[in-house]
Amino acid sequence: MARREASVTDAQASSTDFSSPLLAWYDRHHRSLPWRTPPDETKIGVLPDPYRVWLSEVMLQQTTVGAVKRYFEVFTDAWPTIEALAAASADDVMKAWAGLGYYSRARNLKKCAETVATEHAGRFPDTEAGLKALPGIGDYTAAAIAAIAFNRPAAVVDGNIERVITRLHAIETPLPQAKPEIRALVARAMPHDRPGDFAQAMMDLGATICTPRKPACVLCPITGSCAARREGIAERFPVKAPKTEKPTRVGAAFVAMRSDGSVLLRKRPAKGLLGGMAEVPGSHWTARHDGITDVSAAPFTAAWRPSGSIRHVFTHFALELLVFKADVPDNASPGDGWWSLPDALPGEALPTVMKKVIEAAIPGATKKRRKG
Repeated sequence: MARREASVTDAQASSTDFSSPLLAWYDRHHRSLPWRTPPDETKIGVLPDPYRVWLSEVMLQQTTVGAVKRYFEVFTDAWPTIEALAAASADDVMKAWAGLGYYSRARNLKKCAETVATEHAGRFPDTEAGLKALPGIGDYTAAAIAAIAFNRPAAVVDGNIERVITRLHAIETPLPQAKPEIRALVARAMPHDRPGDFAQAMMDLGATICTPRKPACVLCPITGSCAARREGIAERFPVKAPKTEKPTRVGAAFVAMRSDGSVLLRKRPAKGLLGGMAEVPGSHWTARHDGITDVSAAPFTAAWRPSGSIRHVFTHFALELLVFKADVPDNASPGDGWWSLPDALPGEALPTVMKKVIEAAIPGATKKRRKG
């Protein structure tokens, strides 16, 4: 009995002291990412560009690494510094962001760039408190930038790290209630000499080894410390509170096209869902209210004909839009919008839901054409 109690105590202690094997694994197996400084450089004091760390962390919220790489390269090619992004037009930023989702991030990105450029002489604050004072930077992003870009001892907790920690300690408390406990455990395990590498090592472990389904426990550098692994129940974690069913809202969207193939677009209000993005005219729907679903909501009288329907899922609700199309005279007035020519349409600041609408009416219209 005494031996079992001792082994349990040893396991509990090792679960909070796993940084050495984790960092040794990271040194050998880290992912190569365009915004990352490799560990052999950070160990000798070479730190990443805070601008690139910030940009990547904002883009990675609710988005996969695979999807972000292309957008990150577009942004850093167009705006290689915080000053360049601050000087960019808001419309150009929204166009470059189109398709990445969660568009308030893009609006805050622009505001943050302007704030850093004008109020901080182009230099990011190097503390969590200073970073959280910037537009669009919350607890997680501030911790990530402080740790990775400035090597500050900040406890970084993203979805990957939540999964690793809840499995390591077999935490039965469901998310999101377990977040404070997870953060405290990360802070306890974090080595103060390499906090940035530790954070990225935890992210890589969750992304490549401690995956949501079929984790590769035999390859895990800290498997001996993992309570869930010992019990054979790793896939149970993290425990999540039951999801509430998302409501479905409905509405109508209208694709007007002239003989030259141009499509009528307008800009959504700056504030609110998809704020500042481009859209085709449509009925007024919200997360709480349905919109009109017939041609009575059309922007003007025309021979509107049904062109199918689309479904799109937002964070808090699903949306089903009936799509109507009409061919209109070349002298038709755009009202408060503009006519987007076929070559320009793929580059417009169209959110995914509007791309779906246009594709339903004009297949291939939002795809970039290959230059012959």
